[in-house]
Amino acid sequence: MTSNICLHMLFYYIISLHIVSTLAHSDNYIIHMNLSAMPTIFLNQHSWYESTLSQVTPTNNNFKSTSSKIIYTYNNVMNGFSANLSPEEHEALKISPGYISSIPDLSLKLDTTHSPKFLGLNPYKGAWPASDFGKDVIVGVIDTGVWPESESFNDKGMTKMPSNWKGQLCQFENTNNSSLCNKKLIGARYFNKGFLAKYPNISRTIVNTTRDTSGHGTHTSSIAAGSRVDGASFFGFTNGTAMGIASLSRVAMYKAVWGPNEDMVVSDIIAAIDTAISDGVDVLSMSFSYDNVPLYKDGIAIATFAAMEKGIFVSASAGNDGPSFNTMKSNGIPWETIVAASTLDREFHGNLTLGNGVSVTGFSIYPGKFSTSNFRIVFMGMCDNVKKLIKVKSNIVVCEFNNGTFDNLVKPIQNLIAAKVVGSVLITNTLQIDEFSLSSAIPFPSIIINPKNGEIVKDFIKRTSYSSSIAKMSFKITSFDVRPAPSVDIYSSRGPSKNCPYVLKPDITGPGTSILAAWPTNIPVFDFVSYKFFNKFNIASGTSMSCPHIAGVAALLKGAHGDWSPAAIRSAIMTTSDIFDNTKEHITDIGTGNKATPLALGAGHVNPNRALDPGLIYDAGVQDYVNLLCALNYTQKNIIAITKSSVNDCSKPSLDLNYPSFIAFFNAGNSSKTTQHFHRTVTNVGEGQTTYVASITPIKRFRINVIPNKLVFKKKNQKISYKLSIEGPKMIQKNKVSFGYLTWKDDKHVVRSPIVVTTPSFNL
Repeated sequence: MTSNICLHMLFYYIISLHIVSTLAHSDNYIIHMNLSAMPTIFLNQHSWYESTLSQVTPTNNNFKSTSSKIIYTYNNVMNGFSANLSPEEHEALKISPGYISSIPDLSLKLDTTHSPKFLGLNPYKGAWPASDFGKDVIVGVIDTGVWPESESFNDKGMTKMPSNWKGQLCQFENTNNSSLCNKKLIGARYFNKGFLAKYPNISRTIVNTTRDTSGHGTHTSSIAAGSRVDGASFFGFTNGTAMGIASLSRVAMYKAVWGPNEDMVVSDIIAAIDTAISDGVDVLSMSFSYDNVPLYKDGIAIATFAAMEKGIFVSASAGNDGPSFNTMKSNGIPWETIVAASTLDREFHGNLTLGNGVSVTGFSIYPGKFSTSNFRIVFMGMCDNVKKLIKVKSNIVVCEFNNGTFDNLVKPIQNLIAAKVVGSVLITNTLQIDEFSLSSAIPFPSIIINPKNGEIVKDFIKRTSYSSSIAKMSFKITSFDVRPAPSVDIYSSRGPSKNCPYVLKPDITGPGTSILAAWPTNIPVFDFVSYKFFNKFNIASGTSMSCPHIAGVAALLKGAHGDWSPAAIRSAIMTTSDIFDNTKEHITDIGTGNKATPLALGAGHVNPNRALDPGLIYDAGVQDYVNLLCALNYTQKNIIAITKSSVNDCSKPSLDLNYPSFIAFFNAGNSSKTTQHFHRTVTNVGEGQTTYVASITPIKRFRINVIPNKLVFKKKNQKISYKLSIEGPKMIQKNKVSFGYLTWKDDKHVVRSPIVVTTPSFNL
């Protein structure tokens, strides 16, 4: 008996030590509960939470009581509570009745990446908690590689590998099983056989590794799914926390971009997509574009068609050839989601303080330190007037630059460098590049100001004696809540697409300008003449940056709606997007200064939280795309090249794809009027019984009708079809773009689709 008692005491002592050890590693969690699961015996939510927690909490008096473990009970922002739990308690809680999801109680700071906050993502409600931050969704990125040591790819708190992951290789420094991969960066493969075959003379400079030698791939992949990193900054700008859109999703990198010029060949891209499909990725992000070719000759289109068949969502960049009409290249692939780029409500500033105490603020990303001493400031007229520059050595130079391009600024910048100026102030309002690209290209202290502030500076110089015309410059100022924002940026390519103009592209706009994300530590973020700046994070602009934002949002939706098709996810993103900026005005096109048309904006600016519950979706599958291919007058051989199937049903060819947008082309002809018809089918993914009523934003000179104008759904997943007709003049002004919207509304949802009428600038 004594022996048994001793054994029992030893057992409980060991268990107690285990529990004490476990609780020593406890952490705070925010628990989201389903209120409808609360039994009626409980008087309030708090008592239910206490009872639920008591089932998974040790009752030994040496430990905290259940009540003391609860930190807060939430009734308004969410139904749930926060508590301090051990890993075992946290895991046990997950099987409790009513449990929905949980998130770590993170220390929230200002988002350095900022775009998650700008997109309205919130850790307590909406797309983040509903998808558990995209937990276990696998995001494949085809790019320049990855810097695995970056903190953005740390796997702290991540669980075991998803069961659908089939990838094996982790290729760094000529090894296939590198320890540089982990539970966040779960795969790393390189593809360069096509590149080396095409450019054999460069083979000796290529290292067989997935390591990023450019920075682009590290940047884009961390935007989509980078882990949380505290203490991130860019030389004093935007100190705070960086994290990807889907921070608990996994990353698989497929390096297919090589050489000093970031070159790639289609054969390597196809191989990368082929492998990604085998590996089991859920989302693909591809930030590159290429010349226009028919879909059946487009290896990328063919490869992503197969990805679509496997249920993989593909996000691709629209390109950086804006702002002109019809500047998209071949990224008009109907089964991909094409992403335009917009600005954030955050800007980086520098201050110019004049000798009279007046200060003006302008754009600047200058990373270095600058003396606060006063320097002479001189006005030199136009920036391309370089003859006088030799006279302004050791001065701050002010010059004007109008109606220019980046290429036109190269020579003046080179002359300013040669003149060894202390700094420059550029006055501009119509430069056809984004300010970040300009500012980061000037290797000395520089501030870009608008003409209004330019007049203040010029007036000071004019009214002050040469010896008294002094000023000083200061930098590293970050401003938030900039208005208006977002705006479609100048560089973003505009539709319609050339390879399939009958489907309105781009589809959506996401943040693309001045995006801060991870960067390799051995690649300079700035290369200023004889001095290089290195940093763990970098700021970059382009549709390359907006593309992974949408990939991240797709990962969140995939996490919340695992059964949704790629078309359903795209539809949810498009129909719930925003068309108004933070001043409640229609989003502006920086390239024109006018309202952004859907050829620049797509359906709108992404809104992840609303996309979580779109109400209606426009779904499409393989046969829908085949019907489109048939209507493009492709031969069976052409279609087989895309679908890989020798049996393609072309009995119902149609250019009218079931898509959440409409584009109608009106050509010159004999008839004074013409009518174009569109047929759509929507699926109710919201409440079981609901009624949607249509409204149409009018388009001048066109009559638009929808039949029926009321959709009555009796159950969830029910499908109803409608017809939209556009009647207007046969001939309209070339490249004239008119647009409006079709909106379906019920008591809870707003489902909006853009309508564009225009003339083609190419043969249809």
